[in-house]
Amino acid sequence: MNVTHPNVWFRHTELIGSDRLRYAAPIMLRSTTVSTFTREALADWYVRNRARSKALFDLISEEAYYSRPIALRHPIVFYEGHLPAFSLNTLVKRGLGRPGIDVRLEALFARGIDPHESEGHAAGQRRDARGGWPARDLVQHFAAEADRQVLDALEHADLDRPGHPLLERAEAAFAILEHEAMHQETLLYMWHRLPLEQKRRPAGYAAVVDGAVPGAEWIEIPAGRATLGRDRGDLVFGWDNEEPALTADVAALGLERHDVTNGAFLEFIEAGGYRDPQWWRPEDWAWVQAEHMRHPLFWERHDAAWYWRGMFDLIPLPFAWPVYVSHAEASAYARWRGARLPTEAEFQRAAYGTPSGVSRTHPWGEAVPSAEHGALNFATWDPHPAGSHQAGRSAWGVDDLVGNGWEWTSSIFGPFPGFRPIPSYPEYSADFFDGEHFVMKGASPVTARELVRPTFRNWFRPRYPYVYATFRCARDGGGRC
Repeated sequence: MNVTHPNVWFRHTELIGSDRLRYAAPIMLRSTTVSTFTREALADWYVRNRARSKALFDLISEEAYYSRPIALRHPIVFYEGHLPAFSLNTLVKRGLGRPGIDVRLEALFARGIDPHESEGHAAGQRRDARGGWPARDLVQHFAAEADRQVLDALEHADLDRPGHPLLERAEAAFAILEHEAMHQETLLYMWHRLPLEQKRRPAGYAAVVDGAVPGAEWIEIPAGRATLGRDRGDLVFGWDNEEPALTADVAALGLERHDVTNGAFLEFIEAGGYRDPQWWRPEDWAWVQAEHMRHPLFWERHDAAWYWRGMFDLIPLPFAWPVYVSHAEASAYARWRGARLPTEAEFQRAAYGTPSGVSRTHPWGEAVPSAEHGALNFATWDPHPAGSHQAGRSAWGVDDLVGNGWEWTSSIFGPFPGFRPIPSYPEYSADFFDGEHFVMKGASPVTARELVRPTFRNWFRPRYPYVYATFRCARDGGGRC
């Protein structure tokens, strides 16, 4: 099947012209210094990021530019300014102490986070209004100058200064590079909510919908230890919530080999799962009632048939794809099944542990993540049928732990003992240690390969249904449910 996907498209841009550029900077390196990364590699990574971001903004029509496809996020215009502004503010201004470009725009585009879902209706009333946002040509002019200054810094400045709060081990440089890669996934799940006619469908686009729905199969994982986090010298770069390393005892558990599929989740819907409060936490049930939730946000019902709302098409519901849902919906389904969601430590043991007790870098071993191992790194616009990537199977035989969708856990997002905020972005994690966010692990089809590492932690509120997040069921003590 000839499938045009994001990476293929990006490779054809002017800025991406060689394998050296595309693969110059894999982040998963066991080194205590940044010497492995040349200036050229860091600059190439930045160029690669900016080329992909430009391609993403080129996907949408002009009429969508000031719209707010998700009420809980900023209008699209914000993000075209935010990505270069964050890099300028973090590396050039705060890190190197150089002057900026435009104080007003640097402040306007400095930071944006999701408000609580209770604020969504008020935010949505401002949708499609330009308000006080600047004209697009001004945003792009600002971005171009920011890019020039950031590239100059990456190519010529003293980026690695021992003892400097932002520059030791080139922290600020790595922070801006990973920040943009993370936001590209944010952009895509925002684009997903735009009307189909406001997006430019790539030539040759087609979804991979073939595949049988896998049956329920449970893997028994014996009791053992899981490694969470990492010590500062273990990787070239990591975010503050990944530090320091710790180990956790994990009791024996049963874990489903496959993520819950659309076909399996349909059984919950047909059994009245969205109409029965016994499966939901009280606050989640109140949300279901208030939002009139009757099915996952990625599903639509037309003429008595179910469809998947794809990026560019309405697709007859692919029963073999993993279901994308909020934590609230995942938890309700698991209760209905007489099961639960795995904890973060259980996920770590299932994904990276082995019967011998030696941890792996990835579920499949030490090989660099590729399309063979899972739907990740912008290799596809859509999920693949569950179990399609047996080369990515864990040592225990569990499929798709990395790729095809982030996986919800039952663990509240919080600091590891000894946590210290990262100087280049001190609010990155600490602002979300509020007991209202749950850890997600793994990767989605549009998670950059540089972020695919065992210590990387993602998190969202339990009633945030927009992200590419799936789940699988767990049970205490191994066995079946």
